[in-house]
Amino acid sequence: MRLDISYDGTNFSGWARQAGLRTVCGEIEEKLGTVLRTPLQLTVAGRTDAGVHATGQVAHVDVPVDVLPEDPSMLVRRLARFLPKDVRVKRVSFAPEHFDARFSATRRHYEYRLTTAVYGADPLRVRDIVSYPKVLDLERMRTASEKLLGLHDFAAFCKRREGATTVRDLQRFEWERDGDVYTAFVSADAFCWSMVRSLVGAVLAVGEGRRDIEWIEDLLREKSRSSSILVAPAHGLSLVRVDYPADADLAARNQITRDVRTAPGGCCGD
Repeated sequence: MRLDISYDGTNFSGWARQAGLRTVCGEIEEKLGTVLRTPLQLTVAGRTDAGVHATGQVAHVDVPVDVLPEDPSMLVRRLARFLPKDVRVKRVSFAPEHFDARFSATRRHYEYRLTTAVYGADPLRVRDIVSYPKVLDLERMRTASEKLLGLHDFAAFCKRREGATTVRDLQRFEWERDGDVYTAFVSADAFCWSMVRSLVGAVLAVGEGRRDIEWIEDLLREKSRSSSILVAPAHGLSLVRVDYPADADLAARNQITRDVRTAPGGCCGD
């Protein structure tokens, strides 16, 4: 089954299950397992970090045939009774053949919000908008973001995981301003650990005038995480959408995703 999920990440230690910690995955697995009376394990499109939110998270779960509901959409109402208020399963459906929430995804879309208002974030948005009372040059930020687009090794922006590649295809990195609120729209085929918040943090340094555009370009030549990047706070970040191909193309997409990503002029193993 496919699950479409939203959550406020404030009081979660991220998505991934962790012994002794409250996680989004742990909450849903426990409650769904209770409803279906069988232990279950979710696979997710994007494992968000502690404090990060989602309005468009996607997961899948394999369910034994003998407990599989005839109409999975009925689980939405039942889960609403069991789940805490900071996580909602908005839709449950039968997944098509070869669907994998992680490996079938073609891209993930994130939004990052901050406000430069001197009084801070509006009280009703304090959980998902970062207070950043500084003067920012929007055009410099847009120029810096454009320099990062494309297929690169983003090692400088990632916390490296053993055996994992840091090569990614950054397809969108744009900024919009509405009064004091700045929103970054960031899309890629996939993201490595802390990559989005590092990208935002680096561009903000340029927007403040602390760094120049050349510094951003130099970061793409780094082969390890850069200590010069200040990671932006987690609560400004939300996963808003995950894209998937047509059902007939799912198996091929799974294979492509599992293949080793190769950056121009270099190679990394996945």
